[in-house]
Amino acid sequence: MRLLLIHSDYIEYEAKKKTKMAEECSVLSDRDEETLTVFCAVESIDEEDLEGVVLQGIAEIKKTAGQVNVDRVLLYPYAHLSSDLASPKTAVTVLDSLKAGLEADGLSVKRAPFGWYKAFKLSCKGHPLSELSKTIVPGGEEGAAKPAKKEVTHDWFVLTPDGKKHDYKEYLDDSPFGCLVKKELGIATPVGGEPAHVELMRGKELVDYEPASDVGCLRWMPKGKLLRDLLADYVLRMVLEYGGTPVETPVMYDLGDKAIFEHADKFGERQYRFKSNNRDMMLRFAACFGMFSIMRDMHISPNNLPMKMYELSTYSFRHEQKGEVIGLKRLRAFTMPDMHSLCLDMPQALKCFEDQLAMGWQTGRDFETELVAAFRCTKDFYAQNEAWVKKIVKDSDCPMLIEILSDRVHYWVAKIDLAAIDGQKRPIENPTVQIDVESSTRFNIKYHKEDGTPVHPPILHCSPTGSVERVLCAILENISTQPVPALPTWLSPSQVRVVPVTEKHLAFAEDLVKTINAANIRCDMDDRNETMGKKVREAGMDWVPYVVVVGDEEMSSKKLTITVRKKSQPNKPFKEQMTVDALITAVKKDVEGKPFRPLYTPRKLSMKARYI
Repeated sequence: MRLLLIHSDYIEYEAKKKTKMAEECSVLSDRDEETLTVFCAVESIDEEDLEGVVLQGIAEIKKTAGQVNVDRVLLYPYAHLSSDLASPKTAVTVLDSLKAGLEADGLSVKRAPFGWYKAFKLSCKGHPLSELSKTIVPGGEEGAAKPAKKEVTHDWFVLTPDGKKHDYKEYLDDSPFGCLVKKELGIATPVGGEPAHVELMRGKELVDYEPASDVGCLRWMPKGKLLRDLLADYVLRMVLEYGGTPVETPVMYDLGDKAIFEHADKFGERQYRFKSNNRDMMLRFAACFGMFSIMRDMHISPNNLPMKMYELSTYSFRHEQKGEVIGLKRLRAFTMPDMHSLCLDMPQALKCFEDQLAMGWQTGRDFETELVAAFRCTKDFYAQNEAWVKKIVKDSDCPMLIEILSDRVHYWVAKIDLAAIDGQKRPIENPTVQIDVESSTRFNIKYHKEDGTPVHPPILHCSPTGSVERVLCAILENISTQPVPALPTWLSPSQVRVVPVTEKHLAFAEDLVKTINAANIRCDMDDRNETMGKKVREAGMDWVPYVVVVGDEEMSSKKLTITVRKKSQPNKPFKEQMTVDALITAVKKDVEGKPFRPLYTPRKLSMKARYI
């Protein structure tokens, strides 16, 4: 059982939405003051000795309540503390037993409802005992809860490009950066309904859920597959220009390999593990395992460093909790562009970090999504590299939320996460860069100095874009807020659509389509027996950047009447006349420097199938 105990000025919550496992409850909202809030996750291992676990839990909560001098307790079911949860029935039993046992010891106890999505606000006291985390295991002595591995403190502030520190409370607004700050600090924001991108991903026939697979595994329709492949091409080109060397590695690994087991154990939660004959195996959650295995077997010369190894890990797997899996934002199977850079030393690692961070910012511009940043590092790292941290903030030309950890508890000493903000004011984490000081030793990745001394160098983990699915999620969420929604032209499944007015214009329209496609532009034609109004409306619904209507005048003058989506306003389409060469030039300018793939759907809409 995992417990997070917060000595609270107040906590208030409101149950918003039932899950399938929700218990019936008459009290769906409440507020309690001067209380010990106990966030609790009951784990599957607890079932080995439920009675003992409950007794330990009661003793731990009672002890903490005495230390902070409160007689009021709120038990708050919180599944996010663990990825190995007990059954809902067991969890409710344990929560009820905790409540009864604490009340028998003279405490006033309330319990928040189980199985509901809840919004909550909480104010923490802020003294040394106001935040405690405990892990309780079967077989432990009563009252002797096992503490978390390290009691780590976190210092938060905002750093601006001018090098000044600011209290993060100055940024608790609804701006994209403010939304990131609130999320990172655990400040609850009201959330309702389904994320906007879910309707778009299905309504535009891009991607859909696959009911015949596990939750969080998707089926990709032709238009969505095109976007996915273009995004993969985009990051591959970026990495190659940076000097990355692509590889491909397996998706499953033997946990009998000591280094692999230890690395996997760092990410103990949310893994797919299984037996293959007599071997314990796991599905990868990142490309680290295969790349580190390659590096371990290589002869590495310091003259070859930094060495940047890249893989588009299709797929990586994380056993996210079923209730958290939704749309493209959180999945159990996803595609992660993953680069690992073996560096000579820390100064070289810092330089590579700067370069790779710049790549992350560039992806936001190319995807037309605004990104915001949170930088995290250990206290020792910040003391040694404060000037460098200020430099990357200055170079980024935007404020960053800074988190300083008192000790290193992960493989990294510093990392940055860039995020877009969705329509629910929640971050979508995408690009990341991390400085790993642990894995080269664990996997025995080394080079030798001239005197023969072995060196286990730092390794940078980088995803220049974040997962392909989350990139598309961020793009769609951004589009959902636009007055005239539009994909970047280079990502539009159809970049130009030709709409002939009548049958007598079909031949001219077909020749036009061939000419435009020959210029490496995706162009289709609406040859269906539908009204002009319907054809034009559907071109708008398909977000086609350039719509060409072909009638008598266009055939005779060879000047095309074109609706340009990026220049249009709601109910005010922007139209202009141009030749076919001018149209091709305009599209080429839009997509300059971006990857190209041909149409994945038929050129004639009369041949196009419906998928959803």
